[in-house]
Amino acid sequence: MTKVGLFFGSFNPIHIGHLIIANYMTSFTALDEVWFVVSPHNPFKEKKSLGNMYDRLEMVNLAIVGEEKLRASDVEFNLPQPSYTIDTLTHLKERYPNKEFLLIMGEDNLQGFSKWKNADIILRDYKLIVYPRPGFHGGELRNHSSVILTDSPVMELSSTFLRSAIKAKKNIRFYTPDSVLEFIDKKGLYS
Repeated sequence: MTKVGLFFGSFNPIHIGHLIIANYMTSFTALDEVWFVVSPHNPFKEKKSLGNMYDRLEMVNLAIVGEEKLRASDVEFNLPQPSYTIDTLTHLKERYPNKEFLLIMGEDNLQGFSKWKNADIILRDYKLIVYPRPGFHGGELRNHSSVILTDSPVMELSSTFLRSAIKAKKNIRFYTPDSVLEFIDKKGLYS
């Protein structure tokens, strides 16, 4: 059975931190693939702050060209919004019965995980593969039997930082792939 890590996010825009974590997950854990699940509307974020979901999906596709173990997923585009992880997991499990889905998340998300819709069911039925985040320690779920802590590189880069830098007309080369930068420039995103 193929083990697929679901890396949920706004990817507004995708950056090298996301890519390094995804690469780590397919190279240093039991995961066979990582799917970047582009969330049209995260219930914990304001929708107006999000870029167009199709632009964000296209940036993920551009960032992972040629990477066989990485995939962009628009599965949440056709599900009710805001997107709840449990609903997406249920949908994917029905659609792909021969795949085992695991969640990839940072320790910042693990720390607030108990606030997620049906968190107890997710913990019962799925594994969470957790990467370190500066200033977070996962809270009480850190030692849960469904939680797998990794030693992936610590990333302090954020999409918020990139959007601010673009708005301020700073050079963000090397923070995201050139193809993504070209797309951002061409569409005039975040300026």
